[in-house]
Amino acid sequence: MSGLLRLWDTWLAEPIRKVEADALAYRLSDQGRRIDWRTPIVLLTAAACLTVQNYTGGPAALIDLATLIARVLSGPEAATAAEATLRRWSADPLSTRVWWAWASVATYALIPVLVLKLGFRARLKDYGLKLSGVFNAWPLYAVFVLVMVPLVWFCSGEERFQQTYPFMRFQSPAEVRAELWKWELSYAAQFVALEFFFRGFVVHGTKHRFGVYSVFVMTFPYVMIHFGKPWPETCASIVAGVVLGYMSLATRSVWLGASLHIAVAWGMDLACLARRGLI
Repeated sequence: MSGLLRLWDTWLAEPIRKVEADALAYRLSDQGRRIDWRTPIVLLTAAACLTVQNYTGGPAALIDLATLIARVLSGPEAATAAEATLRRWSADPLSTRVWWAWASVATYALIPVLVLKLGFRARLKDYGLKLSGVFNAWPLYAVFVLVMVPLVWFCSGEERFQQTYPFMRFQSPAEVRAELWKWELSYAAQFVALEFFFRGFVVHGTKHRFGVYSVFVMTFPYVMIHFGKPWPETCASIVAGVVLGYMSLATRSVWLGASLHIAVAWGMDLACLARRGLI
């Protein structure tokens, strides 16, 4: 027990205390007493990204805009071709899901990176993308995996999870063999971007103002993106948001959190497919 307490203090408690001390020092400084533009810019960018993602999550959502742009730039034939392409993608389940995954990458990662690099002139490693020391707290993540494996297998047998996962609805083992890897790679990319957005951009972008409470600021929108999924998963996202947020503050990295998220997501997909006899 004493060993676990020492690990807790070294990996989590001490780094978290430093975050809170730094935030307090900032608020008491001359800079902290002036208008803080960074915090509202981060939060408004996050709100805008989530809004754009909500309304561009499928090819069909951009048909009117794409055809208008194509018509203005290249004429009616280009507009017709653009519309035909987007309608074809909308009718294909894999294309629709891959579109959603990469639209998520664009809104979760591309837009925030542009804000950080062009607006703040910031280093991305200061927003959760650093690699040095990324494995310092790996035993804690290993514990999470050990806890999640039986939970994923248990939940995968419930009808509400069977109806949700995988997002890409496979109908036969042959379809799984041909297309599962295409979907899962895009799915994984979306989770890396998601972790950077919530546990990197929002948490590290507001910790100077809110300290450790930046984790709870981030948890609100993170939970809301789970609305529409099975309620046990939405409830679990509250815990996951707080835990992974604190881990990101402590390690200053989102990479292990992203790996954990991908492992759980892939595990749920594979468990659901296995229970349906498709793998």
